[in-house]
Amino acid sequence: MVMASEEEKSIQDVLSLPILLAERVIKSTQEAESFKPENSDLARQVTQLSQLLRSAARLTTTSAAFYDRPIRRVAVDITKALDRVLTLARKCRHRKTNVLHHVLSITTAADFKKVSALLDSSLADIKWVLSILNPDSSGCGPALPPIATTDPILAWVWPAVAAAHMGRAEAALELASWASGNDSNDRNKKVIAEENGIPPLLKMLKDSSNVDGQSAAATALCNLADDQGRVKIIADKSGVQIIAKALSEAPAPVQVILVTLVSKMSELDTSVQEEFGRENVTRPLVTLLSMDVELEEFVEANARKSANTLPSLVQINKEMTKKRSGGSSEGRREAEAEAKPPEVNSRLKISCAAALWILARRSLLNSGKITDTKALLVLAKIIEKEQGELKVNCLKVVMELAAVAESNAELKRAAFKPTSTAAKAVFDQLLRVINEETSPAMVIPAVRAIGCLASMFPAKEKRIVQSLVLQLGHRSSDDVAAETAKALSKFVCDENYNRREHSEAIIEFDGVQKLMNLLRSHDRRGGALRLHELVLLCNLASNAGNSKALEQARALSVLEGAARHAVTQHPHLRELFAKAIHHLTIYQAGPHAHRHA
Repeated sequence: MVMASEEEKSIQDVLSLPILLAERVIKSTQEAESFKPENSDLARQVTQLSQLLRSAARLTTTSAAFYDRPIRRVAVDITKALDRVLTLARKCRHRKTNVLHHVLSITTAADFKKVSALLDSSLADIKWVLSILNPDSSGCGPALPPIATTDPILAWVWPAVAAAHMGRAEAALELASWASGNDSNDRNKKVIAEENGIPPLLKMLKDSSNVDGQSAAATALCNLADDQGRVKIIADKSGVQIIAKALSEAPAPVQVILVTLVSKMSELDTSVQEEFGRENVTRPLVTLLSMDVELEEFVEANARKSANTLPSLVQINKEMTKKRSGGSSEGRREAEAEAKPPEVNSRLKISCAAALWILARRSLLNSGKITDTKALLVLAKIIEKEQGELKVNCLKVVMELAAVAESNAELKRAAFKPTSTAAKAVFDQLLRVINEETSPAMVIPAVRAIGCLASMFPAKEKRIVQSLVLQLGHRSSDDVAAETAKALSKFVCDENYNRREHSEAIIEFDGVQKLMNLLRSHDRRGGALRLHELVLLCNLASNAGNSKALEQARALSVLEGAARHAVTQHPHLRELFAKAIHHLTIYQAGPHAHRHA
């Protein structure tokens, strides 16, 4: 590949060296006193090469976006070849004695053939490069130029990237095809990125009025964005800004690809995830997700409380529709032509939900921007009405928003205040999922979201605790039971102000018996420690150690039996187990009463 120092030079500087060197070679061949026919042949080849190099130099001035990678690469090899020719020509300046001349003739006859072959290769390379870089050329040239014999993919990538620089949609489609697949095409993806194939794709995405060109460019970028290094290249070339803008303006088929591209880039690089947030990419994503979602009932309910608390998603939709239609009859016809088929609409919404889930993950910036649009209302409505992948993805969005809010009091109050319309709608749907769904893919994110927001629920809100306790008996999935135990632990941990009341509610709804059944069932089957269930039992013991349910379930015996193993694996739980055993020892009579934690 081209050395870094060569990359820093302008293309004119890169070409000036072999052009000047060619002139010196021609002069030296003219001064040769031996092997004059051979030198004459070299001079003819070098003259032709010099003319082609000058053509290349003129071509590079035609456009600021000229694709110069092939010329830079070829110029390096041409310079090396000319150096060898110059050395040989200089040896022929003076006549030698007969003996020396004989020796020299044996040596240089082979040398002339070698350097002549090098010049032939250089001529073939430069002709081929000019054929692919000249927009007026027919593109004719050797199918596989000499320079590409050691790396044949260059013979395919260079013409495609050059054509992409010229805005040709078919070139972007070729690049997308070579970058498709996973490991098998990783070499192709690497070469495309190294040979500067990403900038013309971004330019095509930004400037092209051709839907096919935009779609091909977006597909190629999406295929390339499966590696953090390539994601960084896309971002460094202003890709985040270009993608965010295109997402708001592109036709629906292109939007589907761009949404996936946002997801892939954000998942691979947290700095890119944050940069998408700064470009406010969450706004068009929420708008696209809200297509066909009726929010009037929420808007009207909220308007009765306050006219200023609900940034209107309806208004955002109106703005986007107006922007895309332009208000003219031609714009309206275009908008009608872009009407999304049901399968495109469905795929787009599924992708938007997935992108919002990834953008929200561990990001306070993006979570705040998502909830500022009142996306929670949209998510609640979709969770209520839809099924399948779209519903699962929306539940995951809520789960991630709740997880971020758990560690940020300001976001928690702003987005999940139980009395707000949006939060109430979400809580209702989460509970409905927990109570009615059986699929772990749906129940787990709903349970996890509720657990993250445990501190928001008042002591009198027993229906939430009751719904979670029922999931402790979810025999078909250990993961659901474990996630439920983890969520309930957040209701009864030391940090929860209402921990005693929640503990009493868990006991009231037969949570202790369900918890003990889980632990005993696990003991019979063997396997890893059921940590979340034991932590929940410890918290219940600390908050309600005098409970008859705990005594009858022999909770003290269970905790004593598990304590050593649990604390050995998780030393930070030592104090929790000690406190729980101490409380049970105080309140429960029997053979364990004399023991101390």
